[in-house]
Amino acid sequence: MTAASIMNCKVALAGKVVLAGNPNCGKTTLFNALTGSRQQVGNWPGVTVEQKRGTYPWQGSTVEVVDLPGLYMISGDHGPQDERVSRDYLTSGETGVVINVIDASTLERSLYLTVQMMERRVPLVVAVNMMDLAEKAGVEIDLAALSAALGCPVVPLVASRRRGLDALKKACAGGVSAPAPVPYPEAVERAIAALRPALGGQTRHDPRWLAVRLLEATPDSDFAAAVFTATPGLREQVEAVRQTLEREGGEDADILIADARYQLIGRITATACRRLHEISPALTRRLDAIALNRFLGVPLFLGIMYLMFVLTISVGGAFIDLFDQGVGALLVDWPEQLLTAAGAPGWLMVTVTGLGSGIQTVATFAPVIGSLFLVLSALEDSGYMARAAFVMDRAMRGIGLPGKAFVPLIVGFGCNVPAVMAARTLDSHRDRVMTAMMAPFMACGARLPVFALFAAAFFPSGGQNVVFGLYLLGIAVAVITGLILKTTLLRGEAAPFVMELPPYHIPTLHGIVWHAWQRLRDFLLRAGQVIVPMVLALSLLSSFTPAGEFRKDAGRESILAAVSSAVSPVLAPMGLREDNWPATVGLVTGIFAKEAVIGTLNSLYGSADTAEEGTPFVLADALQKAVATVPANLAALGQAVLDPLKLGTLSQDSTETTAALGVNASAFGAMTAYFDGGAGALAYMVLILLYTPCVATLGAIRQEAGGRWAAFAAGWTTSVAYVMAVMIYQGATWLNHPGPSALWIAGGCAILLLGVTLLRQISNRGLRAAS
Repeated sequence: MTAASIMNCKVALAGKVVLAGNPNCGKTTLFNALTGSRQQVGNWPGVTVEQKRGTYPWQGSTVEVVDLPGLYMISGDHGPQDERVSRDYLTSGETGVVINVIDASTLERSLYLTVQMMERRVPLVVAVNMMDLAEKAGVEIDLAALSAALGCPVVPLVASRRRGLDALKKACAGGVSAPAPVPYPEAVERAIAALRPALGGQTRHDPRWLAVRLLEATPDSDFAAAVFTATPGLREQVEAVRQTLEREGGEDADILIADARYQLIGRITATACRRLHEISPALTRRLDAIALNRFLGVPLFLGIMYLMFVLTISVGGAFIDLFDQGVGALLVDWPEQLLTAAGAPGWLMVTVTGLGSGIQTVATFAPVIGSLFLVLSALEDSGYMARAAFVMDRAMRGIGLPGKAFVPLIVGFGCNVPAVMAARTLDSHRDRVMTAMMAPFMACGARLPVFALFAAAFFPSGGQNVVFGLYLLGIAVAVITGLILKTTLLRGEAAPFVMELPPYHIPTLHGIVWHAWQRLRDFLLRAGQVIVPMVLALSLLSSFTPAGEFRKDAGRESILAAVSSAVSPVLAPMGLREDNWPATVGLVTGIFAKEAVIGTLNSLYGSADTAEEGTPFVLADALQKAVATVPANLAALGQAVLDPLKLGTLSQDSTETTAALGVNASAFGAMTAYFDGGAGALAYMVLILLYTPCVATLGAIRQEAGGRWAAFAAGWTTSVAYVMAVMIYQGATWLNHPGPSALWIAGGCAILLLGVTLLRQISNRGLRAAS
């Protein structure tokens, strides 16, 4: 792009600015602060991604503001639809002035997108947001040095308090030009120079940027294919230059380019950023001698992950009852009491309590997920997570994932939802999707009560071994799923982990809490949009008969029960009889929340415990009881450290186990009568372990990977679960009917083989789902 074309661009688009940055950098807060009520919300052309536009006045004119969806890099070949929208817009040449909003407390990570926009040669202003939080976290930024290093204006901001807005507006109106080109090593510069003559006819893109983009892009990417189609013979020339570059550099071209960017970011942060709580280089080297040791590194990492697991499940879990009972009292029991006293119709009561139950379900996730984000924030701020990724990288690459993917999978044993959310820390879309597809097979804590109940009923001796075997089965199926995806829909290698190891830091409490709160708030809002409507729908289906008659406690005569009874014959090959329809209802409610399975079985198998039906509800007493659960749960933390999965409870007798799980004796007895012994129970347990994730997890997958991948996850997990449950039951009862059992087992193997073959055919045709 010439100086004249830059000037023409400024004149034509002087009244337009674009906000771009990583997710959770405060970009939308800045957009709201700039535009106020002068906003328009719609969709980007051809897609369902929300488009936000607004305006603000400046010196007698009106400036248009476009708020792009968050993204981490411009160079990705795939990714969620919202990221692709941002990439396409930033590379369209229609952006005007780009305001790159970065989080002051995560400067190193944020600058990767900044460097890529410098390469794009767009008029750029860097807005360093959350300066107040960075100062409290002990981060000092030399804004003048940062501006000199980047070659563009840098403006400090506290968007949440509207600080720095006038300076930002002035910088955007002050004749912004494109930054200087990003310098590369000699080998990369020679490759760029070799390609530039062939790219001179490209009027839409800067030739230097286009050369870099083609060198790091995969040849079959949509971007590269479009450029190659427009310029005959270019594909062969790019491949030849790339091979020469990789031969000289000793690495893949994309790694060499990414490494050069990280080295530049390292030089910039070394001169412009200083952490007051940074540990000395000498101590850093001593700590790395342990953390990166080939013999000690892995045990240390596993120990830290175990502590994170304990803190997430045990300490966070100690507050679940507080949120569950407290929110339930405020939004379910109390409104029901008020509506009953007012004589409200039953349908209104079910609707209100259904909404309250949905919010209650979301609220119960807050303690565990909040604890997870607190620990992750502390590990990230300390500088250890980068080391952990290197330690586990070799082992994880065997299934096609980088070392960083180990953390989300471990988190999945606590809850699959934060496991999927934690996958967003991975660099490539492929890695994020594969991790999200594997995470649901990690047996979350909500499944354990179901396993404990069935182990007590059908495996009174050695039940803990059965449950432990289920955990191992989940891990095995997750690994197999990763290997299948690696050779079908998600072919390729894990994204290289290339970055300079940051020095260790002493995290500040304020910084840890702030980052954890930002992530928790984002999760609760996203999960609530899925869970609350689903729980409301479940409540309504449980309260209407097939004839359309409303009954508050329809029970066996509800639409939900009728549908479940009709589906029960499909489950007969795994040992579920048609009259065992409550088990089918348990599977349906388990789709909404796995922890609902126990309550469903308890209420449908026998008469509910009515001992407390006559006790009047008192809000103050209910809240006091909820608060009292916290010290009681915290008092049991000592045992939780040794047994975070609570497998030890399986050694109790059935009476103690059912009491601990809140299951009455009549329901326990009916359950043992309806299932076909240990074989039928084990098949049902395998089905609960492997079948479709709960709606919260599916919602997280949809948010992180797209709707098609969420549908694939539901279909794949349910198919695998059904086949595995059938094969286990038929294998366990082989002697009773060897002929049919042999056919069912052979059919199950054929279905799995057919599924893998179909995935390979789809992959070979280039129809990668949601990519």
